[in-house]
Amino acid sequence: MTTANDLIHLPAADLAERLSSGEVSSVEATQAHLDRIAAVDGDVHAYLHVAGDAALERAAEIDRLRAEGDAGLGPLAGVPVAIKDVLCTLDMPSTAGSRILEGWVPPYDATVVRKLREAHLIPLGKTNMDEFAMGSSTEHSAYGPTRNPWDLDRIPGGSGGGSAAAVAAFEAPFALGSDTGGSIRQPAAVTGSVGVKPTYGGVSRYGAIALASSLDQVGPVSRTVLDSALLHDVIGGHDPRDSTSIPDVWPSMADAARAGRRDGALKGMRIGVVKQLNGEGFQAGVTQRFTEALTLLEGAGAEIVEIDAPNFEYAIAAYYLILPAEASSNLAKFDSVRFGLRVNPPGGGTVEQVMSATREAGFGPEVKRRIILGTYALSAGYYDAYYGSAQKVRTLIQRDFDAAFGRVDVLVTPSAPTTAFRLGEKLDDPLAMYLNDLTTIPANLAGVPGIGLPIGLAPEDGLPVGIQFMAPARADARLYTVGAALEQILEDRWGGSLLSQAPELAVATAGGTN
Repeated sequence: MTTANDLIHLPAADLAERLSSGEVSSVEATQAHLDRIAAVDGDVHAYLHVAGDAALERAAEIDRLRAEGDAGLGPLAGVPVAIKDVLCTLDMPSTAGSRILEGWVPPYDATVVRKLREAHLIPLGKTNMDEFAMGSSTEHSAYGPTRNPWDLDRIPGGSGGGSAAAVAAFEAPFALGSDTGGSIRQPAAVTGSVGVKPTYGGVSRYGAIALASSLDQVGPVSRTVLDSALLHDVIGGHDPRDSTSIPDVWPSMADAARAGRRDGALKGMRIGVVKQLNGEGFQAGVTQRFTEALTLLEGAGAEIVEIDAPNFEYAIAAYYLILPAEASSNLAKFDSVRFGLRVNPPGGGTVEQVMSATREAGFGPEVKRRIILGTYALSAGYYDAYYGSAQKVRTLIQRDFDAAFGRVDVLVTPSAPTTAFRLGEKLDDPLAMYLNDLTTIPANLAGVPGIGLPIGLAPEDGLPVGIQFMAPARADARLYTVGAALEQILEDRWGGSLLSQAPELAVATAGGTN
């Protein structure tokens, strides 16, 4: 008999098989996850909104369709999923973690959300995030921080810490996130989960509340490489509503992940270690686990090659001019006139005064910091010196990637330079916070795909360490193959996944049952 505790711990792929066979119902699976949320999310705060009644109604409808033999149900039909609050949902609030959108319910679904519904998945709710995706710790949410299920005094990464924490705390089998400079991969690293940033344009951004339009990308978060691949297959593909969407026919990511589990999957693969993104400044335990993973990859038949990418060291500087500039432009729409919060000054005021009062009250400190920086970078007399120069550096980084992929099949780095730091530890030091995205930002600047997965626990603190692989644009399937291959090697060593073999999660002793 499959218990509720079994259901929340099953990978999405296994849960889908049991739903398809009739061993369990979608209502049972959904209720198990809602019960888990009720038990532990008071401690974790992964969710901003839980759609319990709507989820159960949808689950019951899918169970009815399955009982009637509906052949149109997708392979993931009835599996619950969490959705980052940066994605528009017509039946749930979409706040992007900001007071300026508090309570706002969009009149439409983001394309990826529509695809989830068409594939008959069950949206459980909306997950917490740094306001407008500006942050690396989910401490900049206007609705309070999310906590890491491994240690409730530590951050879950950002900006998508809510999605990663929900998956790691068994509050959802998988989730959607968005990645502008590492907001899927860095949270995955510090929570022991799997996160993927697809090729820019490979997944529609229509209905994703924009931060930096040339960098943003929607992607999956899960506990296994195959689960991320299955979710990627659902949300990927061309969307005419997104002008940057690639009109390619994409291969099955799930098939690529399954291929990685076969013997010899890594034989002859050339894997490049980026020397600029490893070593000095990295936590010793992160470096230790990364080096061990390279040895395992080499033992499985891969060839390890050192890659020199000299312009990668300028990636953070370029990114923190390009992103604020685009954010300044994108966030201009929150003007108190069209939608969202409106604050009227005492005694009334002009449109400009209402706008100023609204933005002062509605935006948090980090958002204001980046708007001011971006506006300055775009201002007359400074555009060429700052924004223009940053775009030139971006081109040089893209050329470094092109040169590297002329020599190797994929690049590899740690997913983050450290394990999860303590809540509040870096809030007063923006530069220290920004450095958490050191290894992930280059992929966004170049538009190439990246995957992060866990490779063990750091000996200093017993917290998860992640590894990142990057591939050429449009070669997302290659990442799922190499990621699944390494995952298989590690599971054989551990006797299961990292989360299943780890010490009891802190959240379990703080109110839930693991």
